Amino acid sequence: MPKYGDKTVKRYRQPLVSVLGHVDSGKTTLLDYIRSTRVAAKEPGSITQHVGASEIPTGIIYELCKPVMEAMNLKFEIKTGGLLFIDLPGHEVFSNLRRRGGSVADIAILVIDINGGVQPQTIESINILRERRVPFVIALNKIDTIYGWKPVEGRPFILAERDQPPSVIAELEKRLYRVVDQLAAIGIYADRYDRVRDYTKTFAIVPTSAITGEGVPDLLTMLIGLVQKFMLDRLEITTDEGKGTVLEVKQQQGLGTVLTAIIYDGVLRKDDTIVVAGINEPIVTKVRALLIPEPLQEMRATKRFRRVNEVSAAAGVMISAPNLDNVLAGSPLYVVRKKDLIEDVKREIQEEVERIIIKTDRIGVIVKADTLGTLEALTSQLRKEEIPLRRADIGDVSKVDVFEAAVIKSKEEKYAVILAFNVKIKEDAKREAQSRGIPIFSDVIIYRLIEKFKDYLEELKRKEEEEVLSQSVFPAEILVLPDFVFRRSDPAIVGVEVLAGRILPGYPLMNENGKLVGTILDIQYEGNKISEARAGQKVAISIKGGVVGRNIREGKKLYTIVSEFEDDRARSIYFSKMTDDEKALYRRILWIRYSKGSGQT
Repeated sequence: MPKYGDKTVKRYRQPLVSVLGHVDSGKTTLLDYIRSTRVAAKEPGSITQHVGASEIPTGIIYELCKPVMEAMNLKFEIKTGGLLFIDLPGHEVFSNLRRRGGSVADIAILVIDINGGVQPQTIESINILRERRVPFVIALNKIDTIYGWKPVEGRPFILAERDQPPSVIAELEKRLYRVVDQLAAIGIYADRYDRVRDYTKTFAIVPTSAITGEGVPDLLTMLIGLVQKFMLDRLEITTDEGKGTVLEVKQQQGLGTVLTAIIYDGVLRKDDTIVVAGINEPIVTKVRALLIPEPLQEMRATKRFRRVNEVSAAAGVMISAPNLDNVLAGSPLYVVRKKDLIEDVKREIQEEVERIIIKTDRIGVIVKADTLGTLEALTSQLRKEEIPLRRADIGDVSKVDVFEAAVIKSKEEKYAVILAFNVKIKEDAKREAQSRGIPIFSDVIIYRLIEKFKDYLEELKRKEEEEVLSQSVFPAEILVLPDFVFRRSDPAIVGVEVLAGRILPGYPLMNENGKLVGTILDIQYEGNKISEARAGQKVAISIKGGVVGRNIREGKKLYTIVSEFEDDRARSIYFSKMTDDEKALYRRILWIRYSKGSGQT
């Protein structure tokens, strides 16, 4: 019998397939249809249930894909033993299917609603697939909703298209190429799968209906074909010692705390020693039992499991072992059969965890997430947005997190926040945050959580600018027009021309000697009060404290007494609102004030 690592005989596992997409795109319905293909195959029990996954064997794939392969003149040998579809809902698809350097998922289906097109979660899914370097096929779903579509249960799209009226085909093309354009706008070049010439450069779009199953054979053909052509090296079984990732840590009746995991390489056996990541340090434990669902059971609903002595990659399995309470979801899982290697594996896992969990004294936001995978995805996106991180950790939001954010508040208020992804906020933490004025943003979708924080930053910026500008006096140079003195004092009212800059009511003025003249009370243009006058305008102004003939002289210039800020941020905001000419005028005004008037007002 060939051994693992024997170069004369290569062994391949099934590729792991994840399904992602925007909410209501039909991804769950599509996965349900794929999982029920035993009905179409008329072979009850042919779909093997794993924990968190469903395996469609080679024979069923050949049968379903045969019409598509014949229509497209395709031929390939399936060397991987079928496809293993991940049955995880929501963000768990990407958050827990992680391993160092990428994802446990080998290939993905990105589901896009043909009516809604590319949505925010579609973009988030694409970003995560790109980041984890997971190739994908696009299922353009809900073709059965096109008015006039003639459905036939389970029929390949390439055959179904031939029976549709011209009006339906025209509408299909219109919607398909709208999605093609939307994807191109974010750097994804795609086309209908039967029109793609180079699958390494163009993503395949397969029109599907999760309700009727139309297009599912085409979708499976694309998946298995791409795997056989481009991905066999990734799927080679390289070791006898199992490697996997922890999907979930949960309580199971009669067993206590158990792990559900995907094994993506090698073999996991009962009584094996495994090493996984823990909250405080790596955990070394011994497998007491391995459990998989009873045949024909719906994995997400079943409570009936049977014990097995071993599972081989790729497989989903439930693991019973001591001391699992503190295991981190998303953790790597390694089988170690040589005791002298345990410390090396513990060190490797700890280094991986420390790369994801962040604990620093820098100014930045506090991040809490439910698993290593979601934390990794969230912190990666925050870095791309150039949002600094102080702490990033697993678990619910506690008072300790609030205290940490309060420390930041004294230094940089805008980053004194907590971002909580799919975790609870403890009641005492809520009360503490409210009393200290620490915002906590929570969500179960990464892009929405980041958008909430960015909106908060924008609002803070707006308020900060509003506060600075409300206290600011901008540079202006005005000429007192001869023969336009309307009142000599209490207040003085004169006609002026704004030579440079701008004037507003409330601005203090000085004369050419740098001496205080008074404060602008009102500005009038053609008998009407106005809120501002800019360069080139001739207006009448009233000046409290001004006396024509004493500190105001006809034909002479007046200048605003400009603001001076010690605070760097306020000064930055102030100067950002000036033109280059105004900045030059600002410097000239300060020179006049401090060289001629010695700064006296």
